[in-house]
Amino acid sequence: MSEMQDNVVPHARVRSLRDAIRKVQLGEVERSDVVVELQETEKARLELLADEMKDVFKEIPEDDDQFSLQILSGSTPRLWIDVTSHVMVGGDRKTYRFVKDTRLGRVVVLETAEIDDMADCLTEYIAERILEREKALEGDWLNNRLRKVAIETSSAPKEAKGSVWLPVLSAFSFGALAGIGGLIAFAWFANPL
Repeated sequence: MSEMQDNVVPHARVRSLRDAIRKVQLGEVERSDVVVELQETEKARLELLADEMKDVFKEIPEDDDQFSLQILSGSTPRLWIDVTSHVMVGGDRKTYRFVKDTRLGRVVVLETAEIDDMADCLTEYIAERILEREKALEGDWLNNRLRKVAIETSSAPKEAKGSVWLPVLSAFSFGALAGIGGLIAFAWFANPL
């Protein structure tokens, strides 16, 4: 039996760094293919949502530049609505997540798998932002108008201007004297001898 063992060639393991590197590279390629495929799937879902919103996007006033309404690729594709809010696809690759960055952190406005619900939410958000902008512009107009009236009023003759300050200074002086008198009276009665 010992003669047979002498004739058997032992099984030798051959380790090759080149083969190991090739195996690792193939694994990385497969993982990156999966990542690219997932990103493409997310981007396609966002394109469906953008397509659903195209009529709303067309109705935004041309002079309103607060909305970006574009899909940006990256590690996580996003449909940007404005500089502080965007829609991305959730981890399950089926859910839309509308988020807004605020001073207090990121807030999820809506998370849904229904494209219609997300489109309705985005439409309402855009409408609210447009109305906020119009109110701000109207406030600016009103401030400018009041400033103009104040300038026109201040250009009145010097005599009239001086007569406006006289009652103000008189009232201030009277109030100061009354306050001083009140403090003296308080001190007098608070500390009896």
